Amino acid sequence: MPGMLLLFSTALLSSCVQLLAEANSWWSLAMNPVQRPEMFIIGAQPVCSQLPGLSPGQRKLCQLYQEHMAYIGEGAKTGIKECQYQFRQRRWNCSTVDNTSVFGRVMQIGSRETAFTYAVSAAGVVNAISRACREGELSTCGCSRTARPKDLPRDWLWGGCGDNVEYGYRFAKEFVDAREREKNFAKGSEEQGRVLMNLQNNEAGRRAVYKMADVACKCHGVSGSCSLKTCWLQLAEFRKVGDQLKEKYDSAAAMRITRKGKLELVNSRFNQPTPEDLVYVDPSPDYCFRNETTGSLGTQGRLCNKTSEGTDGCELMCCGRGYDQFKSVQVERCHCKFHWCCFVKCKKCTEVVDQYVCK
Repeated sequence: MPGMLLLFSTALLSSCVQLLAEANSWWSLAMNPVQRPEMFIIGAQPVCSQLPGLSPGQRKLCQLYQEHMAYIGEGAKTGIKECQYQFRQRRWNCSTVDNTSVFGRVMQIGSRETAFTYAVSAAGVVNAISRACREGELSTCGCSRTARPKDLPRDWLWGGCGDNVEYGYRFAKEFVDAREREKNFAKGSEEQGRVLMNLQNNEAGRRAVYKMADVACKCHGVSGSCSLKTCWLQLAEFRKVGDQLKEKYDSAAAMRITRKGKLELVNSRFNQPTPEDLVYVDPSPDYCFRNETTGSLGTQGRLCNKTSEGTDGCELMCCGRGYDQFKSVQVERCHCKFHWCCFVKCKKCTEVVDQYVCK
């Protein structure tokens, strides 16, 4: 009997460890700043063993590319901030709940919100690594080596130091997808379907950054005559990437796993998603109420707009529960004047405004 009890305890502990490992994510690098290599202390533990949330494959890549880790953390932070901006007026607002799982249990549901989060996080890594290459921060890459565009005028010079989106794309694919590729689930299982969903959305995020990179040019010449132009490849502003991925979220395709281990459309009347589209395998919770099982934080206490008929309106945001009104004092700069030379002096104005929060 004691032996059976010990066996049961061991199995329970093993399952708890497994759940904890699944809950952790490389996104936690955004919440726990990573030291750059020049800041390492001699005799300290290797940085990769201290970083939370890495899968075995990601930990190996960390050991090979330690100087990249700070920028992966920056990329994750960029993705999280963009997610919070895009969903700021929705019931689910991309809230971070802790430093390990970052978004909590809600990511265990293969919803369209989860799809967006995977895509925008992967995009953030491409963005950060590509810029780090251009700025000379990484020893394994430098400026972009993209071929000269065929439609560039002959007298324009090509070869300014561009963002290395090719390297950023390749490294992000290797690192971000490592966690999914090392999982081994039965063909046709729900778990395998979730892995395929994550891989698809990671790729969609990377492609958004890659495809939106464009040619930027700078004029040279006496008194701004622009007698000569130098051009290079430049990443798009990340807000534009976020806007595009938000559009992909709105048109995301509902998928299911087949016995052959492939994702197929739930509704075959819709077009087959391309590698640039987002997909999901589970319906979204309504996010109206706090639910420990799904990880929903609910909308109680959220600010809402009384006059809006959109997702930020009190009717939708509060899920019909009603709202409370309160007065808030806002302080703003006002009556600003330019003084010669050269500063702007402003007064502070206070205003009492009505605000509304969900019950």
